[in-house]
Amino acid sequence: MSTAAETARVLVEALPYIRRFAGKSVVVKLGGAAIDAELDRALAQDVLLLRSVGVRCVLVHGGGPQIDSLMRRMGKEPEFRDGLRVTDSETLEIVRMVLVGKINRDLVGTINRESPEDPVAVGVSGEDGGLLTAVPRESVLGFVGDVSHVRASVLHRLLDEGLAPVVSTIGADELGQPYNINADEAARAIAVAMGAEKIVYLTAAPGLLEDVDDEASLVPRLTSAELRERIEDDSVSAGMIPKLRACADAVDGGVGSAHIIDGRVPHALLIEVLTDEGIGTMVKREKSW
Repeated sequence: MSTAAETARVLVEALPYIRRFAGKSVVVKLGGAAIDAELDRALAQDVLLLRSVGVRCVLVHGGGPQIDSLMRRMGKEPEFRDGLRVTDSETLEIVRMVLVGKINRDLVGTINRESPEDPVAVGVSGEDGGLLTAVPRESVLGFVGDVSHVRASVLHRLLDEGLAPVVSTIGADELGQPYNINADEAARAIAVAMGAEKIVYLTAAPGLLEDVDDEASLVPRLTSAELRERIEDDSVSAGMIPKLRACADAVDGGVGSAHIIDGRVPHALLIEVLTDEGIGTMVKREKSW
């Protein structure tokens, strides 16, 4: 097939998806392990293209590996309990520096460099405008919080202005005390509050695997109930549990579908949203495939 014919085929294939998702919200969570300069550039292009066809895209990011690295450089060893970072006041300042001051700024800059004539990316912390209200998880974890409220109007207003929000997941309680919030859970809460059509988790894995050592064992789709059964019977790796639980909670909370896809694949977001192919694992509330 000629290049021109292949291009035409791709555009024709994308058209029904563009019609379906135009005006709908899609929340994309980028994990710290999937952050890479070239891949971030491809993701920036994806976000801009989706925006140009009317998809209301919100990017939420983590930064665990980068936080670990800075902590060790500052002579502080990371500590975790049940997969959550123990966050004392010093660690909280490091987390804020990395998420708000470094990763968020880098992602905003990457997106805006791809559209210098019309820079649209805007960085938002969960502390800004009361976007993410947090409550403490448990005292042993220190300043680790759960999302108790999302002020979705902050994001809708930015999207209404044609902007592309990039959210770092530091929230604050009603007295203004900052909290470190798990990015998977923050993205879920945002997607539910916005009534999103999709939530997409970009990870450093192909999706949910039957065998963690065999990428060919990908589970392409399952319901939230089936996913919860796998979590309960310990048939999934511990590191995937927060994302899997967030996917189940998202679709049960009204999000149309949740996806775990390989963020190491260039333009993975476009492949998932605008093509028949799709990649990774899709979770829906009920079977509709």
